Amino acid sequence: MITAIVIIAVFFLIVYAFMQQKIFGKNPDAKATEKIKNSANYKNGAFQNLSHTEVMRKGASYPKMIKDFLNKPKDTTPQQRIPSIKTDLKNLDDKEPVIVWFGHSSYLIKHKGITVLVDPVFSGHASPFSFSVKTFPGSDIYKPADMPDIDMLIITHDHFDHLDYKTVVALQPKANHIYTSLGVASHLKSWGIPAEKITEFDWWDTQKITDNIQLTAAPARHFSGRKFGRGKTLWSSFILELNGYRIYIGGDSGYDSHFKTIGEKFGSFDIAILECGQYGKDWPLIHMMPEEVVQAAKDLNAKLLLPVHWAKFSLSLHAWNEPIERVVKAAADFDQLITTPMIGEPFVLNKLLPENKWW
Repeated sequence: MITAIVIIAVFFLIVYAFMQQKIFGKNPDAKATEKIKNSANYKNGAFQNLSHTEVMRKGASYPKMIKDFLNKPKDTTPQQRIPSIKTDLKNLDDKEPVIVWFGHSSYLIKHKGITVLVDPVFSGHASPFSFSVKTFPGSDIYKPADMPDIDMLIITHDHFDHLDYKTVVALQPKANHIYTSLGVASHLKSWGIPAEKITEFDWWDTQKITDNIQLTAAPARHFSGRKFGRGKTLWSSFILELNGYRIYIGGDSGYDSHFKTIGEKFGSFDIAILECGQYGKDWPLIHMMPEEVVQAAKDLNAKLLLPVHWAKFSLSLHAWNEPIERVVKAAADFDQLITTPMIGEPFVLNKLLPENKWW
């Protein structure tokens, strides 16, 4: 009995020591939590979605899910190198809004000298372990050194596939300011990023950055957490109003009525950038099925849909290219304009849009 207790104690000490690594960040301290408690979205010790949302569906079998993930089908990763384009990001023609997608949920938006970078993950993996959730071959051709100076670095939430420790630390000298969801600053400050360089948003908070740029945080249906606890920090979508254009930055979200609410509140969007991958039957409320992505774009009154959150990491059990196949078909069925650029392929709003089935 004593031996068993000692083994268990040592195990928990090892886990505790491992969890102190910088990559995990830090949850909000007591002072930050006092501010967080004033949020209408914070209840019972955690942030909540607008609708009741279980991360896993009722009846889901955790042992079966673990078994399925340990025995993933081969088609969850591409069998050949992902095609991509290496673009000189520091010399982009930005007379019109230009967007470059880097795979998964990382992308750059540039217009009239203003550069916006969203959820950059350039470390080669999307987990605390460098050997786990690795990038697909060919999908990781961009590194922090390739990025231009960044006026606005937007982090939607704190999951490893959206908030990457190594990338953010490397980009910090290039980033003029970081905009993120309530509570996420605790991670950033623990990594040495000055508090004055960070602005946090609760849902519906708006900041006028210049006469021609405004950023608003809006609801999403998801969750947060880099350690064991969930909901200590907020998750958000963002509305970027940039020189007369309106861009929806979706982050991660399951389908819900908030898309319709946002569409009604803002009228229309020049483009909606929405996640279309990493869904699963056991977690149907926190990620959208591809057909729901198209419905969300319709709810938002989006002129154009850019599907992201695919083609870089395998975080689910579906075929790596199933999300884009399904979302392209649904977009055709519902007459939704869509663009499907390769990783690194720039495209310009209101111009000829990439639509090759490169996958």
